[in-house]
Amino acid sequence: MKKPLTLMLAMMMLIVTACGGGTSGDGGAHSADAKDTVVVWTYPVHGTYEDDLKELIADFNQDHPNITVKYEMLSWAEGPKKFDVALNTGNPPDLYFHAVDGAYVKTGLALELDSYITQEMKDDFVPGTLELGQIQGKQYGLPLYQSQWTWGGNKRILEEVGIDYKKIQEEGWTWSEFTEAAAKLTGTAPDGSKQYALVTDGTSLDFIEMIANNNGMPDVLNDKGEFQWGDDRILDTLKFIKNLIDQGYMPKETAAIAPAKRTEMFYAEQTAILSKALPYYDVMIQNRNKDIDAGTIQAEKVEFVLLPAPYHDNAKPRTTMGGEGYVAFKQKKDKGEQHAKNTFLVMEALSGAKGGNSANQLVLPFVRKSQQEYFKDKGVGSQETIDAAKKLAENLDVPVTLTLDVDKAAQLKQYKEQVVKPNMQALYSGEKTPEQIAEDFKVKAEQMFK
Repeated sequence: MKKPLTLMLAMMMLIVTACGGGTSGDGGAHSADAKDTVVVWTYPVHGTYEDDLKELIADFNQDHPNITVKYEMLSWAEGPKKFDVALNTGNPPDLYFHAVDGAYVKTGLALELDSYITQEMKDDFVPGTLELGQIQGKQYGLPLYQSQWTWGGNKRILEEVGIDYKKIQEEGWTWSEFTEAAAKLTGTAPDGSKQYALVTDGTSLDFIEMIANNNGMPDVLNDKGEFQWGDDRILDTLKFIKNLIDQGYMPKETAAIAPAKRTEMFYAEQTAILSKALPYYDVMIQNRNKDIDAGTIQAEKVEFVLLPAPYHDNAKPRTTMGGEGYVAFKQKKDKGEQHAKNTFLVMEALSGAKGGNSANQLVLPFVRKSQQEYFKDKGVGSQETIDAAKKLAENLDVPVTLTLDVDKAAQLKQYKEQVVKPNMQALYSGEKTPEQIAEDFKVKAEQMFK
């Protein structure tokens, strides 16, 4: 009788050991020193970001040799689609580089971080910046910098036609003032082709969002979830854009212009102003000019000027700024609490003081005091661009999506993709009038937002 009893005890010990060991059957880590892998999907945030990432991971592994960080560098063009597929199938990466999004929270897979963030970490964030990683007061992401999308101009062209860009940087400009300037900025490019005052791409929504924001509408919905794009303000916004195309200040082929083509036109001086830019363009174009001087690129140099988007004559200038960084996720097949803690450890390592090089390289405001200290006197942007970016930040609007409940945020995203995007392409191509589009906005809003 002793042998069966001994065998049973041995088997029970094996079961207990297995249950209390380093990993569970689904791969989730249960002890702090167990081997674990954290998957990171990110983008080329700036020119040398992958080098930054490798160094940050190496530093992290000195203190956490048991945690393997496996990263993948996505392309800006295809990455979002790949992530959406992974999220929809219940297997997103542990960390994804993006702004927090209510649609992510709605899936139930976004990892809430409040229990992991210490008071010391909270105190390190510049006031108002930690909130950029929150949805309705709950933390889902850690921002790496304060994003700031605006416009950019060609200094030579602006100066040659007498546009006082320094005054515009300081005081802004109205739609009327911009339209007047656009007439002067439309002419002939150095290669003999037409030079437009302004070029945007026909695939993204940033252009209409920036113009509408500068007409008193920060987004399609307000911070209470109420539909805003249903009155004369949106009609005025659409008419303003259509007039720029009708007058020849913007290309009639705008609907077919891809983001890369828009940038090519700016480099070729076929446009005086680029509709979507950020302060980093200053650094990017400086580096391009150095390559031209070195003979590695055969092209003409251009000088970059950061500009605000114009505002309606009866409105106030606004700059939409958010927080881009890492958002944490769990998977449908949950890997356990220790894996979640490990994910946060990696997230903090990528977002700490040295991680502030992204803000430094992009010439964007830091989000942490430790980043400000680490990169003090190491700025790479011109002082003119740094000053212009600071001025833009004085008129900031926090994204409406951070205050919406997850259902509204998901509906808003769907509305923009299914209603706003095709209507804007129809406006650019002349297939629909501003009046028709404004009416469609209202009808579809009644259906989708109820």
